[in-house]
Amino acid sequence: MAALRQRKGSRGKCPPQSTAGVPLTPQRLQANCCSLHHHHDDLLQGDWSWGSIVWTSLGWSVSVGLGLLCCMYMATLHENDLWFSNIKEVEREISFRTECGLYYSYYKQMLNAPSIKEGLSELIHDNLTESKRTINLLQRMNIYQEVLLSILYRLLPIQSYLEPMYFYIYSVFSLQAVYVMALYLTAWLLGGSWMAGVLAAIWYILNRVDTTRVEFTISLRENWSLPFLALQVAAITCYLRPQLGASQQKVMVWLMYVCSLCFCVTWQFNQFIFLVQAFVVYTLDCVDVLTGVQATTLYLVQMSALLSVWLLQFFNAMILGSLVLSFIVAALLVRHFHHSLKTGSFVVRLSRLILHSTAVLLLTFAINFLAKKALRLRSDEHIFKFIKSKFAWGPTRDFDANLYLCEEAFGALPLDTLERLSATLVLGPYALTLALMGGALALAALRNLRMKGGGTEGPAVASFRPDVAYNLLHTLFYGLLAFSTMRMKYIWTGHMCAVAAYGVCGGDVWAMLLHALRCNAKVLLKLVRYAAPVAVIAFLYYKFWPKMVEELSDLREFYDPDTVELMTWISAKTPETAVLAGSMQLLAGVKLCTGRVITNHPHYEDEELRHRTKQVYQVYARRSPRAVHAILRELGADYVVLENSICYERRHQRGCRLRDLLDLANGHIMDGEGDNDADLVAAAHPRFCDAVKTDSPEYAALFKRTFENKTFHVYRVRKKAKKNS
Repeated sequence: MAALRQRKGSRGKCPPQSTAGVPLTPQRLQANCCSLHHHHDDLLQGDWSWGSIVWTSLGWSVSVGLGLLCCMYMATLHENDLWFSNIKEVEREISFRTECGLYYSYYKQMLNAPSIKEGLSELIHDNLTESKRTINLLQRMNIYQEVLLSILYRLLPIQSYLEPMYFYIYSVFSLQAVYVMALYLTAWLLGGSWMAGVLAAIWYILNRVDTTRVEFTISLRENWSLPFLALQVAAITCYLRPQLGASQQKVMVWLMYVCSLCFCVTWQFNQFIFLVQAFVVYTLDCVDVLTGVQATTLYLVQMSALLSVWLLQFFNAMILGSLVLSFIVAALLVRHFHHSLKTGSFVVRLSRLILHSTAVLLLTFAINFLAKKALRLRSDEHIFKFIKSKFAWGPTRDFDANLYLCEEAFGALPLDTLERLSATLVLGPYALTLALMGGALALAALRNLRMKGGGTEGPAVASFRPDVAYNLLHTLFYGLLAFSTMRMKYIWTGHMCAVAAYGVCGGDVWAMLLHALRCNAKVLLKLVRYAAPVAVIAFLYYKFWPKMVEELSDLREFYDPDTVELMTWISAKTPETAVLAGSMQLLAGVKLCTGRVITNHPHYEDEELRHRTKQVYQVYARRSPRAVHAILRELGADYVVLENSICYERRHQRGCRLRDLLDLANGHIMDGEGDNDADLVAAAHPRFCDAVKTDSPEYAALFKRTFENKTFHVYRVRKKAKKNS
């Protein structure tokens, strides 16, 4: 399999104060502004003085500089790890791991098409991705970014000095600059100082192991979508600022929509991310931190983006059947008919809130159930099976659910993540900010609930800054998601940097701490707010700059000769119309490197594809040669690629090896020492991937070995059984 080896010859505004005897409440804290808010806030309010313009321009310039720095840093690490500029084209393509190779293949396919129109037609009527099926790739997959880049590469005058692959990867790395700038702006808006943005950007870069996977999974959908999610959060943060005028709010609404649309169209998991965001909006609306207009606007922005993607993806039923759309419709309907939610005493309001939330949830599930029944939708069934099994609703033998449960990325967040975040000083300020400001938000919410006669449009939001409240709940909810599923940490950790920077550079947290210490001097608070970020940045520079320099001088190269040999053989020795079967991950690379037809692939959001994958994987189960042959012929496979790393897998523990999952699904006893369920039986046949290598007559009659090396074995699937002489 792919590996990295060492290259030969290389080395490795006034701070809030409390008057004497008067408690410094969250309301008093939020009512004050800070000196570092001054220039930025004045510019938003129309103050175009020279000082404001220079200060804000400097902040924007620094954000662009840090974004470009992150972009170049990631690109350099990618080059240093693979020696990308020096390896062969087939090695470059193999470096696009698993599903990344599948997505990049469509960019390559569009460029190789005679024209843009013919390329689009090939994608809409594709018969190469799943053998014996014609599918609409623009409907099934989120590949509009590949389509757009291929069109831009064709139209722009850059072909003579920039290779297509470099245009693609540089575009992805450029989005990292956008990501950093979005976090910078969010921290700036929250903390009132672009020093907060500087700190957020530095933390994001230093914690790259936990904030992004872009350097080694370039084409992954999240690398396209998360920068737009961060931009959307920055736009929401700006939209919720009370000093915005009506025209500025309209601009922010359109910006939120555009960012939401870009986020949705680039990632198939958009509905689940938006569902969590909708919960944040719903919570803040219920406790009067957001006005009814603000909450409705945010709901409609989400709904509009999802419906726009539904149209772009040729009426993809998975979007209409999403939980988030059902939830938004339910929340708006129940609120429309439940006028008295925000009136009455505390006990009455709390009772109505519980009743209201119950009604919303019940209506959500009812709408979603009816939508899926009407649409006959089962594309996302595997995700709910995974969630059901993950949260201890009993063990499962379901093959699809176990595929997720046994992957480390879908397990709980490992503790070493928190250790790394602590080492860069981001976790401490983040936790303190979340605790103090979260407590203040809870008190403000209780105060709002105790207010009698409140209305959905009332001024209750003045008790707590809604932009801060949104970001606190955003980071809390996505943090809980990250702790439950490690792969989701990349949504959380980037935003964590912005929240932690707000805590260090903003006046709210420091005012609370100094008030608790009975030190409320204006000069002291101003000194702390300036000195703290400078001290943190100085420490980070002292501790991590030498490590970054050493890391940038660590030169490696891509090394995977067995896979290169396999791809070269397939390209040279098999017909162009040949159909290959094998593991999802390998076949994505086969399609990219050779252009051959494949039976299955890693984009798992389709019921028929999941069934195909399980059938193809029977080559690693205990099945008879005739049963395996019948399955492969039914799928039109001409060749099957067997991988020793799967057949004799040792990476996972017993019960999580692929062959174990197949045995459980087939009702067979698993290999090796250990317990088995009482109803499992011994299989009547040996494991196919091992037994076929013996070339015994019953196997040789159906399969002919055509290629082998240390990692792979390729067998031609005979159309008819060979008669023994």
